[in-house]
Amino acid sequence: MSAKYNLSRGDSPLVVSMPHCGEALGPFAGRMTAAACQIADTDWHLPRLYGFLTDLDATVLSAEFSRYVIDLNRDPSGKSLYPGQNVTELCPTSTFAEEPIYKPGEEPNSVEVRERAETYWHPYHTALMAELERVKAMHGYALLWDAHSIRSHVPRFFDGRLPDLNLGTNDGASCDLVLAEQVYAAAREAAGFTSVLNGRFKGGYITRRYGSPLDDVHAIQLELAQVTYMDESHPFAYREELANKVAAPIRRMMEAMLAWRPEVAKLKSSA
Repeated sequence: MSAKYNLSRGDSPLVVSMPHCGEALGPFAGRMTAAACQIADTDWHLPRLYGFLTDLDATVLSAEFSRYVIDLNRDPSGKSLYPGQNVTELCPTSTFAEEPIYKPGEEPNSVEVRERAETYWHPYHTALMAELERVKAMHGYALLWDAHSIRSHVPRFFDGRLPDLNLGTNDGASCDLVLAEQVYAAAREAAGFTSVLNGRFKGGYITRRYGSPLDDVHAIQLELAQVTYMDESHPFAYREELANKVAAPIRRMMEAMLAWRPEVAKLKSSA
């Protein structure tokens, strides 16, 4: 069986998590439907889109296995991120288009879900926690960027077309407010792209679990509309010209994050 995740270490305070870019279905593929095997709900091509991260000396943790195997950005207890709204499970049984992921009778039972959590979910989160602690020990604080992308139209989750750049800080709870505003300012300055802070996507489990300003860990999620850099229908091709255009403001947002210093923020808050 292949590695559960991919890790590239950097020495800046920035740790980038890509929990939904994995494409492997492993031993579960034979139990899945033809629709599921297209893995349409993947956060496609994110390592390629974020290729500039080596220039930022960032640590990058990315999933190897598909979110259809297990969703690394869900609470392992099964608690919903958005109570009352339509959401997918820890081990999803339907696609975003509400097609069945498994052939009849092949859905994972509760025992299998727990086994998958031990095999795939926990190693990723153990690695993420270790990297946040490592860079925090080096710098006194850690910056977590949780990178996601999604089709611009998904009626199951939201009406109409999604804005291009969807930043989430769990309504301000996952990072310093000055830091969030600096990053959002860079998003607003991105010509030709729409943006929102804490709109439909406020941050998933990773942003909420690890983002803790009081503990000097500041987390921001970006949910990127896929129409900005790729074809949203099968075979989900990467569009180099489009991707280069949107990668530039993403980089500027991350540079704004790196330019922030907790000492300055503390001085402003006490003034």
